[in-house]
Amino acid sequence: MNPLILLFLLGLITYFIVQRVANVTRSPVWLLWLVAMAPAIVSSGWVLAKGKPMPSETILILSAVCLLVYWFLIQRNRISPPPVNSTAAEGQEPPAEVPKESVNLPATPRPIDKAEETSLQNCFPWSVYYLQNVEYRPQAVICRGQLRSKPEVAYQTIQENVAEAFGDRFYLVFQEGTNQKPFFVLVPNPQAQAAADAAVPGVKPRKEVVSRPLLAIGLFIATFFTTTLAWLDLEKKAVQLSPTTLATGLPYALALMTILGIHELGHYLTARRYKIKATLPYFIPVIPIPLFPFGTFGAFIQIRSPIPNRRALFDVGIAGPIAGFVVALPLLLWGLAHSEVVRLPEKFEVFNFQALDPSFSILLALLSKLALGNALTDGFGVHLHPVAVAGVLGLVVTAFNLMPVGQLDGGHIVHAMFGQRVGAAIGQVSRLLLLTLSLVQPHLLVWAILLFLMPATDEPALNDVTELDDRRDLWGILALGLLVLIILPMPAGLATLLRI
Repeated sequence: MNPLILLFLLGLITYFIVQRVANVTRSPVWLLWLVAMAPAIVSSGWVLAKGKPMPSETILILSAVCLLVYWFLIQRNRISPPPVNSTAAEGQEPPAEVPKESVNLPATPRPIDKAEETSLQNCFPWSVYYLQNVEYRPQAVICRGQLRSKPEVAYQTIQENVAEAFGDRFYLVFQEGTNQKPFFVLVPNPQAQAAADAAVPGVKPRKEVVSRPLLAIGLFIATFFTTTLAWLDLEKKAVQLSPTTLATGLPYALALMTILGIHELGHYLTARRYKIKATLPYFIPVIPIPLFPFGTFGAFIQIRSPIPNRRALFDVGIAGPIAGFVVALPLLLWGLAHSEVVRLPEKFEVFNFQALDPSFSILLALLSKLALGNALTDGFGVHLHPVAVAGVLGLVVTAFNLMPVGQLDGGHIVHAMFGQRVGAAIGQVSRLLLLTLSLVQPHLLVWAILLFLMPATDEPALNDVTELDDRRDLWGILALGLLVLIILPMPAGLATLLRI
Protein backbone atom coordinates (compact mmCIF):
# COMPACT_ATOMS: atom_id res chain seq x y z
CA MET A 1 0.00 0.00 0.00
CA ASN A 2 1.13 3.56 -0.68
CA PRO A 3 3.07 4.93 2.36
CA LEU A 4 1.03 8.13 2.17
CA ILE A 5 -2.23 6.19 2.71
CA LEU A 6 -0.71 4.38 5.68
CA LEU A 7 0.54 7.69 7.03
CA PHE A 8 -2.94 9.19 6.74
CA LEU A 9 -4.54 6.29 8.66
CA LEU A 10 -1.90 6.44 11.39
CA GLY A 11 -2.30 10.21 11.63
CA LEU A 12 -6.05 9.87 12.05
CA ILE A 13 -5.66 7.32 14.86
CA THR A 14 -3.00 9.44 16.56
CA TYR A 15 -5.20 12.53 16.43
CA PHE A 16 -8.01 10.81 18.34
CA ILE A 17 -5.52 9.58 20.95
CA VAL A 18 -3.89 13.00 21.38
CA GLN A 19 -7.30 14.62 21.86
CA ARG A 20 -7.66 12.61 25.07
CA VAL A 21 -4.89 14.65 26.74
CA ALA A 22 -6.05 18.03 25.41
CA ASN A 23 -7.93 18.80 28.63
CA VAL A 24 -4.85 18.53 30.88
CA THR A 25 -2.45 20.83 29.02
CA ARG A 26 -2.42 24.19 27.26
CA SER A 27 -0.14 22.89 24.50
CA PRO A 28 -2.00 23.01 21.17
CA VAL A 29 -3.39 19.71 19.93
CA TRP A 30 -1.80 20.26 16.52
CA LEU A 31 1.66 20.60 18.12
CA LEU A 32 1.25 17.46 20.21
CA TRP A 33 0.00 15.62 17.12
CA LEU A 34 2.95 16.83 15.04
CA VAL A 35 5.49 15.70 17.65
CA ALA A 36 3.77 12.32 18.03
CA MET A 37 3.66 11.81 14.26
CA ALA A 38 7.21 13.02 13.58
CA PRO A 39 8.81 9.52 13.47
CA ALA A 40 6.15 8.24 11.05
CA ILE A 41 6.36 11.37 8.87
CA VAL A 42 10.17 11.28 8.70
CA SER A 43 10.34 7.53 8.05
CA SER A 44 7.68 7.79 5.31
CA GLY A 45 9.61 10.65 3.70
CA TRP A 46 12.75 8.52 3.86
CA VAL A 47 10.99 5.65 2.04
CA LEU A 48 9.60 7.96 -0.64
CA ALA A 49 12.95 9.70 -1.15
CA LYS A 50 15.35 6.73 -1.03
CA GLY A 51 13.10 3.81 -1.87
CA LYS A 52 14.15 1.79 1.20
CA PRO A 53 13.14 1.74 4.89
CA MET A 54 14.89 3.95 7.43
CA PRO A 55 17.38 2.07 9.66
CA SER A 56 15.65 0.70 12.77
CA GLU A 57 18.24 2.30 15.09
CA THR A 58 17.46 5.73 13.66
CA ILE A 59 13.72 5.18 14.09
CA LEU A 60 14.22 4.13 17.74
CA ILE A 61 16.33 7.20 18.54
CA LEU A 62 13.89 9.54 16.78
CA SER A 63 10.93 7.94 18.57
CA ALA A 64 12.60 8.29 21.97
CA VAL A 65 13.39 11.97 21.36
CA CYS A 66 9.86 12.73 20.17
CA LEU A 67 8.31 10.96 23.16
CA LEU A 68 10.45 13.06 25.52
CA VAL A 69 9.40 16.26 23.73
CA TYR A 70 5.76 15.12 23.83
CA TRP A 71 5.98 14.53 27.59
CA PHE A 72 7.77 17.86 28.11
CA LEU A 73 5.07 19.79 26.22
CA ILE A 74 2.33 18.23 28.35
CA GLN A 75 4.11 18.77 31.68
CA ARG A 76 5.35 22.30 30.98
CA ASN A 77 1.93 23.57 29.97
CA ARG A 78 -0.15 21.37 32.32
CA ILE A 79 -3.31 23.15 33.42
CA SER A 80 -3.14 24.20 37.05
CA PRO A 81 -6.19 24.24 39.34
CA PRO A 82 -8.06 27.55 39.28
CA PRO A 83 -7.55 30.07 42.12
CA VAL A 84 -9.34 29.14 45.32
CA ASN A 85 -11.42 31.36 47.62
CA SER A 86 -11.49 29.79 51.07
CA THR A 87 -13.85 30.18 53.96
CA ALA A 88 -13.47 28.54 57.35
CA ALA A 89 -16.02 26.00 58.42
CA GLU A 90 -16.14 27.21 62.00
CA GLY A 91 -18.11 30.41 61.63
CA GLN A 92 -15.28 32.71 60.47
CA GLU A 93 -16.04 35.34 57.87
CA PRO A 94 -14.80 34.69 54.35
CA PRO A 95 -12.06 36.96 53.01
CA ALA A 96 -13.25 40.12 51.31
CA GLU A 97 -13.86 39.67 47.62
CA VAL A 98 -12.15 41.86 45.04
CA PRO A 99 -14.64 44.44 43.71
CA LYS A 100 -15.82 43.49 40.24
CA GLU A 101 -15.09 47.00 39.00
CA SER A 102 -11.35 46.61 39.72
CA VAL A 103 -10.85 43.71 37.32
CA ASN A 104 -11.84 42.95 33.76
CA LEU A 105 -12.74 39.29 34.38
CA PRO A 106 -16.37 38.38 35.07
CA ALA A 107 -17.23 36.90 38.44
CA THR A 108 -17.29 33.10 38.49
CA PRO A 109 -20.48 31.61 39.96
CA ARG A 110 -20.09 29.29 42.93
CA PRO A 111 -21.83 25.89 43.01
CA ILE A 112 -23.70 26.85 46.21
CA ASP A 113 -24.79 30.21 47.60
CA LYS A 114 -24.10 31.62 51.04
CA ALA A 115 -27.47 30.53 52.37
CA GLU A 116 -26.55 26.91 51.67
CA GLU A 117 -23.15 27.00 53.39
CA THR A 118 -24.61 26.11 56.79
CA SER A 119 -26.48 23.15 55.30
CA LEU A 120 -23.22 21.94 53.76
CA GLN A 121 -21.33 22.23 57.05
CA ASN A 122 -24.06 20.28 58.83
CA CYS A 123 -23.50 17.37 56.45
CA PHE A 124 -20.19 16.60 58.20
CA PRO A 125 -20.68 15.16 61.73
CA TRP A 126 -17.56 15.92 63.78
CA SER A 127 -17.39 12.31 65.03
CA VAL A 128 -17.18 11.04 61.44
CA TYR A 129 -15.25 13.73 59.57
CA TYR A 130 -14.15 16.93 61.33
CA LEU A 131 -14.61 19.65 58.70
CA GLN A 132 -11.96 22.39 58.89
CA ASN A 133 -11.99 24.21 55.57
CA VAL A 134 -14.23 24.68 52.55
CA GLU A 135 -12.81 25.79 49.21
CA TYR A 136 -15.07 27.12 46.47
CA ARG A 137 -14.15 26.60 42.83
CA PRO A 138 -16.16 27.24 39.67
CA GLN A 139 -17.30 23.64 39.27
CA ALA A 140 -16.59 22.10 42.68
CA VAL A 141 -16.73 22.57 46.43
CA ILE A 142 -13.72 21.05 48.23
CA CYS A 143 -14.17 20.12 51.90
CA ARG A 144 -11.01 19.39 53.90
CA GLY A 145 -10.69 18.13 57.43
CA GLN A 146 -9.75 15.14 59.58
CA LEU A 147 -11.12 11.64 59.10
CA ARG A 148 -12.38 10.21 62.40
CA SER A 149 -13.98 6.96 61.25
CA LYS A 150 -13.49 4.25 58.67
CA PRO A 151 -13.45 5.65 55.11
CA GLU A 152 -16.50 3.65 53.98
CA VAL A 153 -18.49 4.80 57.04
CA ALA A 154 -17.52 8.44 56.47
CA TYR A 155 -18.41 8.35 52.80
CA GLN A 156 -21.76 6.61 53.33
CA THR A 157 -22.77 8.97 56.14
CA ILE A 158 -21.80 12.18 54.37
CA GLN A 159 -23.21 11.03 51.05
CA GLU A 160 -26.61 10.46 52.69
CA ASN A 161 -26.45 13.87 54.38
CA VAL A 162 -25.53 15.65 51.14
CA ALA A 163 -28.35 13.87 49.30
CA GLU A 164 -30.81 14.92 52.00
CA ALA A 165 -29.65 18.54 51.92
CA PHE A 166 -29.14 19.04 48.18
CA GLY A 167 -30.98 16.19 46.48
CA ASP A 168 -29.21 14.93 43.36
CA ARG A 169 -27.52 18.25 42.55
CA PHE A 170 -24.02 16.93 43.36
CA TYR A 171 -21.83 13.89 43.07
CA LEU A 172 -19.79 13.38 46.24
CA VAL A 173 -16.16 12.44 45.52
CA PHE A 174 -13.87 11.16 48.31
CA GLN A 175 -10.15 11.39 47.45
CA GLU A 176 -6.77 11.27 49.14
CA GLY A 177 -4.60 14.38 48.89
CA THR A 178 -0.85 14.71 48.47
CA ASN A 179 -0.51 14.94 52.25
CA GLN A 180 -2.23 11.53 52.59
CA LYS A 181 -5.27 13.24 54.14
CA PRO A 182 -8.63 12.39 52.53
CA PHE A 183 -10.95 15.19 51.42
CA PHE A 184 -14.43 15.47 49.92
CA VAL A 185 -15.43 17.21 46.67
CA LEU A 186 -18.96 18.16 45.64
CA VAL A 187 -19.19 18.12 41.84
CA PRO A 188 -22.37 19.25 40.01
CA ASN A 189 -24.38 16.35 38.62
CA PRO A 190 -24.83 16.96 34.85
CA GLN A 191 -27.97 14.85 34.76
CA ALA A 192 -29.60 16.97 37.47
CA GLN A 193 -28.53 20.07 35.53
CA ALA A 194 -30.09 18.67 32.38
CA ALA A 195 -33.35 18.08 34.26
CA ALA A 196 -33.22 21.64 35.58
CA ASP A 197 -32.61 22.99 32.07
CA ALA A 198 -35.59 21.03 30.77
CA ALA A 199 -37.82 22.73 33.33
CA VAL A 200 -36.79 26.22 32.19
CA PRO A 201 -38.80 27.53 29.19
CA GLY A 202 -36.63 28.34 26.20
CA VAL A 203 -33.60 26.41 27.47
CA LYS A 204 -32.64 23.41 25.36
CA PRO A 205 -31.77 20.48 27.67
CA ARG A 206 -28.61 18.49 27.18
CA LYS A 207 -29.05 15.15 25.50
CA GLU A 208 -27.85 12.17 27.51
CA VAL A 209 -25.79 9.72 25.47
CA VAL A 210 -27.37 6.27 25.74
CA SER A 211 -26.89 2.93 24.09
CA ARG A 212 -27.98 2.73 20.48
CA PRO A 213 -28.84 -0.93 19.80
CA LEU A 214 -29.22 -0.46 16.05
CA LEU A 215 -25.75 1.11 15.85
CA ALA A 216 -24.28 -1.72 17.93
CA ILE A 217 -25.92 -4.34 15.70
CA GLY A 218 -24.82 -2.55 12.52
CA LEU A 219 -21.20 -2.35 13.69
CA PHE A 220 -21.32 -6.01 14.71
CA ILE A 221 -22.48 -7.06 11.23
CA ALA A 222 -19.91 -4.82 9.50
CA THR A 223 -17.10 -6.17 11.70
CA PHE A 224 -18.18 -9.75 11.07
CA PHE A 225 -17.84 -9.10 7.34
CA THR A 226 -14.44 -7.33 7.58
CA THR A 227 -12.96 -10.02 9.85
CA THR A 228 -14.20 -12.75 7.53
CA LEU A 229 -12.63 -10.91 4.61
CA ALA A 230 -9.42 -10.36 6.61
CA TRP A 231 -8.64 -14.07 6.72
CA LEU A 232 -7.94 -14.05 2.98
CA ASP A 233 -5.20 -11.46 3.58
CA LEU A 234 -3.83 -13.27 6.63
CA GLU A 235 -3.49 -16.48 4.61
CA LYS A 236 -1.44 -14.56 2.02
CA LYS A 237 -2.97 -16.53 -0.84
CA ALA A 238 -4.07 -15.01 -4.12
CA VAL A 239 -7.67 -16.22 -4.38
CA GLN A 240 -10.70 -14.98 -6.24
CA LEU A 241 -13.31 -13.52 -3.92
CA SER A 242 -16.40 -15.73 -3.85
CA PRO A 243 -18.84 -17.09 -1.26
CA THR A 244 -16.79 -20.30 -1.07
CA THR A 245 -13.45 -18.60 -0.43
CA LEU A 246 -15.08 -16.08 1.90
CA ALA A 247 -16.49 -18.95 3.99
CA THR A 248 -12.94 -20.07 4.82
CA GLY A 249 -12.67 -16.99 7.03
CA LEU A 250 -15.73 -17.86 9.14
CA PRO A 251 -13.83 -19.85 11.82
CA TYR A 252 -11.40 -16.94 12.30
CA ALA A 253 -14.17 -14.31 12.36
CA LEU A 254 -16.43 -16.27 14.73
CA ALA A 255 -13.59 -17.05 17.16
CA LEU A 256 -12.14 -13.53 17.18
CA MET A 257 -15.48 -11.78 17.58
CA THR A 258 -16.46 -14.20 20.35
CA ILE A 259 -13.28 -13.33 22.27
CA LEU A 260 -13.71 -9.58 21.77
CA GLY A 261 -17.44 -9.70 22.47
CA ILE A 262 -17.07 -11.69 25.70
CA HIS A 263 -14.32 -9.29 26.80
CA GLU A 264 -16.62 -6.30 26.44
CA LEU A 265 -19.63 -8.15 27.85
CA GLY A 266 -17.55 -8.79 30.95
CA HIS A 267 -17.18 -5.03 31.38
CA TYR A 268 -20.81 -4.34 30.50
CA LEU A 269 -22.43 -6.90 32.79
CA THR A 270 -20.19 -5.99 35.72
CA ALA A 271 -21.00 -2.30 35.22
CA ARG A 272 -24.71 -3.14 35.23
CA ARG A 273 -24.26 -5.15 38.44
CA TYR A 274 -22.95 -1.99 40.11
CA LYS A 275 -25.73 0.09 38.50
CA ILE A 276 -23.19 1.99 36.40
CA LYS A 277 -24.60 3.31 33.14
CA ALA A 278 -22.78 1.88 30.14
CA THR A 279 -23.42 1.52 26.43
CA LEU A 280 -23.67 -1.78 24.63
CA PRO A 281 -20.40 -3.10 23.13
CA TYR A 282 -19.48 -1.34 19.88
CA PHE A 283 -17.22 -3.22 17.44
CA ILE A 284 -14.84 -1.26 15.22
CA PRO A 285 -14.70 -2.64 11.66
CA VAL A 286 -11.78 -1.87 9.39
CA ILE A 287 -11.13 -2.96 5.82
CA PRO A 288 -8.02 -5.21 5.92
CA ILE A 289 -4.84 -3.35 4.97
CA PRO A 290 -1.16 -4.40 5.14
CA LEU A 291 -0.61 -2.16 8.18
CA PHE A 292 -3.51 -3.75 10.06
CA PRO A 293 -4.83 -6.90 8.35
CA PHE A 294 -7.00 -8.28 11.18
CA GLY A 295 -10.35 -6.79 10.08
CA THR A 296 -11.13 -4.93 13.31
CA PHE A 297 -9.64 -2.47 15.77
CA GLY A 298 -11.45 -4.29 18.59
CA ALA A 299 -14.55 -3.30 20.53
CA PHE A 300 -15.40 -0.94 23.39
CA ILE A 301 -18.13 0.22 25.73
CA GLN A 302 -18.62 3.73 27.12
CA ILE A 303 -19.15 4.32 30.83
CA ARG A 304 -21.79 7.05 31.24
CA SER A 305 -21.93 7.48 35.03
CA PRO A 306 -19.33 7.73 37.81
CA ILE A 307 -17.70 4.62 39.28
CA PRO A 308 -18.98 4.38 42.89
CA ASN A 309 -15.81 3.04 44.58
CA ARG A 310 -12.45 1.35 44.01
CA ARG A 311 -14.01 -2.10 44.39
CA ALA A 312 -16.37 -1.41 41.49
CA LEU A 313 -13.49 0.14 39.49
CA PHE A 314 -11.45 -3.01 40.02
CA ASP A 315 -14.26 -5.42 39.19
CA VAL A 316 -15.28 -3.58 36.01
CA GLY A 317 -11.64 -3.26 34.93
CA ILE A 318 -10.61 -6.87 35.48
CA ALA A 319 -13.85 -8.49 34.27
CA GLY A 320 -13.11 -7.82 30.58
CA PRO A 321 -9.58 -9.27 30.33
CA ILE A 322 -10.40 -12.28 32.52
CA ALA A 323 -13.61 -13.07 30.60
CA GLY A 324 -11.87 -12.67 27.25
CA PHE A 325 -8.91 -14.80 28.37
CA VAL A 326 -11.16 -17.57 29.71
CA VAL A 327 -12.73 -17.82 26.24
CA ALA A 328 -9.48 -17.32 24.29
CA LEU A 329 -7.57 -20.05 26.17
CA PRO A 330 -9.62 -23.10 25.11
CA LEU A 331 -10.07 -21.72 21.58
CA LEU A 332 -6.29 -21.24 21.30
CA LEU A 333 -5.53 -24.73 22.62
CA TRP A 334 -8.05 -26.28 20.18
CA GLY A 335 -6.69 -24.21 17.31
CA LEU A 336 -3.06 -25.14 18.14
CA ALA A 337 -3.99 -28.82 18.31
CA HIS A 338 -5.37 -28.52 14.76
CA SER A 339 -2.39 -26.53 13.45
CA GLU A 340 0.62 -27.83 11.55
CA VAL A 341 4.28 -27.84 12.58
CA VAL A 342 6.50 -26.29 9.88
CA ARG A 343 10.13 -25.28 9.61
CA LEU A 344 10.78 -21.65 10.53
CA PRO A 345 11.96 -19.30 7.76
CA GLU A 346 15.37 -17.65 8.06
CA LYS A 347 13.81 -14.18 8.43
CA PHE A 348 11.90 -13.80 11.70
CA GLU A 349 8.41 -12.25 11.57
CA VAL A 350 6.55 -12.00 14.84
CA PHE A 351 3.06 -12.32 13.32
CA ASN A 352 3.81 -14.71 10.47
CA PHE A 353 0.82 -17.01 10.99
CA GLN A 354 2.07 -19.42 8.29
CA ALA A 355 5.19 -20.14 10.36
CA LEU A 356 4.79 -18.60 13.82
CA ASP A 357 7.66 -18.84 16.29
CA PRO A 358 5.83 -19.18 19.63
CA SER A 359 8.93 -18.35 21.69
CA PHE A 360 8.23 -14.59 21.48
CA SER A 361 5.76 -15.15 24.36
CA ILE A 362 6.27 -17.38 27.42
CA LEU A 363 2.58 -18.27 27.63
CA LEU A 364 2.18 -18.93 23.91
CA ALA A 365 5.28 -21.16 23.92
CA LEU A 366 3.96 -23.19 26.86
CA LEU A 367 0.52 -23.59 25.28
CA SER A 368 2.04 -24.55 21.91
CA LYS A 369 4.21 -27.21 23.54
CA LEU A 370 1.20 -28.50 25.50
CA ALA A 371 -0.97 -28.77 22.38
CA LEU A 372 1.63 -30.07 19.89
CA GLY A 373 3.95 -32.06 22.16
CA ASN A 374 7.21 -33.44 20.79
CA ALA A 375 6.28 -32.44 17.23
CA LEU A 376 7.31 -28.88 18.12
CA THR A 377 11.10 -28.70 18.47
CA ASP A 378 13.89 -26.21 18.00
CA GLY A 379 13.88 -24.64 14.53
CA PHE A 380 10.22 -25.37 13.92
CA GLY A 381 7.17 -23.12 14.12
CA VAL A 382 3.42 -23.41 13.74
CA HIS A 383 1.19 -22.87 10.70
CA LEU A 384 -1.81 -21.69 12.66
CA HIS A 385 -5.37 -22.85 12.21
CA PRO A 386 -7.79 -19.89 11.79
CA VAL A 387 -9.13 -20.42 15.33
CA ALA A 388 -5.57 -20.43 16.67
CA VAL A 389 -4.91 -17.10 14.92
CA ALA A 390 -7.95 -15.64 16.69
CA GLY A 391 -6.68 -17.11 19.97
CA VAL A 392 -3.25 -15.52 19.53
CA LEU A 393 -4.87 -12.16 18.80
CA GLY A 394 -7.03 -12.72 21.89
CA LEU A 395 -3.85 -12.99 23.97
CA VAL A 396 -2.52 -9.81 22.36
CA VAL A 397 -5.75 -7.93 23.12
CA THR A 398 -5.71 -9.21 26.71
CA ALA A 399 -2.08 -8.15 27.20
CA PHE A 400 -2.59 -4.67 25.76
CA ASN A 401 -5.65 -4.03 27.89
CA LEU A 402 -3.82 -5.25 31.01
CA MET A 403 -1.10 -2.64 30.56
CA PRO A 404 -1.23 -0.67 33.87
CA VAL A 405 -1.54 2.72 32.19
CA GLY A 406 -4.26 5.37 32.40
CA GLN A 407 -7.74 4.29 31.35
CA LEU A 408 -6.78 0.85 30.07
CA ASP A 409 -8.11 -2.08 32.10
CA GLY A 410 -4.73 -2.53 33.74
CA GLY A 411 -4.72 1.16 34.65
CA HIS A 412 -8.08 0.69 36.41
CA ILE A 413 -6.69 -2.35 38.23
CA VAL A 414 -3.56 -0.69 39.67
CA HIS A 415 -5.55 2.46 40.48
CA ALA A 416 -8.02 0.36 42.49
CA MET A 417 -5.23 -1.60 44.18
CA PHE A 418 -2.84 1.21 45.07
CA GLY A 419 -4.78 4.47 44.72
CA GLN A 420 -4.87 7.07 41.97
CA ARG A 421 -1.45 8.66 42.55
CA VAL A 422 0.50 5.44 42.98
CA GLY A 423 -1.38 3.92 40.05
CA ALA A 424 -0.33 6.85 37.84
CA ALA A 425 3.30 6.39 38.96
CA ILE A 426 3.12 2.69 38.10
CA GLY A 427 1.79 3.67 34.69
CA GLN A 428 4.74 5.99 34.05
CA VAL A 429 7.24 3.29 35.05
CA SER A 430 5.43 0.70 32.92
CA ARG A 431 5.65 2.91 29.85
CA LEU A 432 9.39 3.31 30.30
CA LEU A 433 9.89 -0.43 30.90
CA LEU A 434 7.89 -1.30 27.77
CA LEU A 435 9.92 1.17 25.73
CA THR A 436 13.10 -0.48 27.01
CA LEU A 437 11.70 -3.95 26.24
CA SER A 438 10.89 -2.82 22.70
CA LEU A 439 14.66 -2.57 22.08
CA VAL A 440 14.75 -6.36 22.44
CA GLN A 441 11.32 -7.04 20.90
CA PRO A 442 10.78 -4.40 18.20
CA HIS A 443 7.13 -5.42 17.66
CA LEU A 444 6.37 -3.82 21.06
CA LEU A 445 7.52 -0.38 19.89
CA VAL A 446 4.07 0.49 18.53
CA TRP A 447 2.56 -0.40 21.92
CA ALA A 448 5.14 1.74 23.71
CA ILE A 449 4.37 4.74 21.51
CA LEU A 450 0.60 4.35 21.92
CA LEU A 451 0.95 4.13 25.71
CA PHE A 452 3.02 7.33 25.80
CA LEU A 453 0.30 9.13 23.85
CA MET A 454 -2.36 8.12 26.39
CA PRO A 455 -3.04 10.00 29.66
CA ALA A 456 -1.24 8.30 32.55
CA THR A 457 -3.82 9.24 35.19
CA ASP A 458 -7.13 7.45 35.57
CA GLU A 459 -10.35 9.19 36.62
CA PRO A 460 -11.13 8.86 40.36
CA ALA A 461 -14.01 6.80 41.71
CA LEU A 462 -16.57 8.55 43.89
CA ASN A 463 -15.17 6.82 46.99
CA ASP A 464 -11.52 6.71 45.97
CA VAL A 465 -10.19 6.16 49.50
CA THR A 466 -11.60 2.83 50.72
CA GLU A 467 -9.06 0.11 49.87
CA LEU A 468 -9.64 -3.29 48.31
CA ASP A 469 -9.89 -6.56 50.19
CA ASP A 470 -7.11 -9.16 50.07
CA ARG A 471 -8.98 -11.37 47.61
CA ARG A 472 -9.15 -8.64 44.98
CA ASP A 473 -5.52 -7.71 45.57
CA LEU A 474 -4.59 -11.32 44.81
CA TRP A 475 -6.65 -11.30 41.61
CA GLY A 476 -4.95 -8.07 40.59
CA ILE A 477 -1.50 -9.58 41.08
CA LEU A 478 -2.51 -12.64 39.05
CA ALA A 479 -3.80 -10.41 36.24
CA LEU A 480 -0.51 -8.49 36.10
CA GLY A 481 1.33 -11.81 36.18
CA LEU A 482 -0.70 -12.90 33.14
CA LEU A 483 0.43 -9.73 31.36
CA VAL A 484 4.09 -10.60 32.06
CA LEU A 485 3.64 -14.16 30.78
CA ILE A 486 2.17 -12.89 27.52
CA ILE A 487 4.59 -10.09 26.63
CA LEU A 488 7.94 -11.51 27.82
CA PRO A 489 9.85 -13.81 25.43
CA MET A 490 10.69 -17.39 26.35
CA PRO A 491 13.95 -17.47 28.39
CA ALA A 492 16.75 -19.46 26.77
CA GLY A 493 16.98 -21.85 29.72
CA LEU A 494 13.28 -22.71 29.62
CA ALA A 495 13.37 -23.04 25.82
CA THR A 496 16.21 -25.56 26.13
CA LEU A 497 14.32 -27.48 28.79
CA LEU A 498 11.19 -27.67 26.61
CA ARG A 499 13.26 -28.23 23.43
CA ILE A 500 11.59 -25.38 21.61
